[in-house]
Amino acid sequence: MRELRYTLVTDGSSDRVLIPILTWLLKTQGVVCAIQPGWADLRQLRRPKRMKLGDKIRLGLELYPCDLLFVHRDAEREPREKRVDEINKVIEKIMNSVPPAICVVPVRMQEAWLLFNEAAIRHAAGNRSSSQTINLPSVNQLENIPDPKTELHERLKQASNLKGRRLKRFPVNQRARRVAESINDFSPLRGLSAFTALEKDVRQIIKQQGWEF
Repeated sequence: MRELRYTLVTDGSSDRVLIPILTWLLKTQGVVCAIQPGWADLRQLRRPKRMKLGDKIRLGLELYPCDLLFVHRDAEREPREKRVDEINKVIEKIMNSVPPAICVVPVRMQEAWLLFNEAAIRHAAGNRSSSQTINLPSVNQLENIPDPKTELHERLKQASNLKGRRLKRFPVNQRARRVAESINDFSPLRGLSAFTALEKDVRQIIKQQGWEF
């Protein structure tokens, strides 16, 4: 295999920030060929506002064919195991058309996985040289944060050091996507249960498919 193509099906557009994390996991678990990621962007299509997960997966694979499928859902207030079970049941129903698949289920929300690297947050905020402390939570507390998305946005605003009208115009959603792109090493997240489970699943799929080069 000269190239490994994967497609990420997500809850929403902000969840595409998972792509740098997934690519890092594939590389650290043994994939050395070129990796071509794809996010299943369904926003421009005429579809129901509440599209079922199975329909999202079918459409995503039709538009973004791949060797490996990642399906994301935030655990939010549900146990991770329940979300994984929900995803697997949907995949079983459409098994004939689905490539090897991995569930991506962060505890709470995926933004929790971006709250450990202060330098990346400063870089994404456009104020890399700032010396202002932004007080990130410890890694072992990330899965306990009630609203990681708000937490990340507040840290980005704080790191920007902007005030008044300039702060109101600060494109926080866009900058949040840059945080993951600014991180080269996600190994500190190995202390989190959901991340460890994802890494284990990635390693298992790579071994099963013979993608260790």
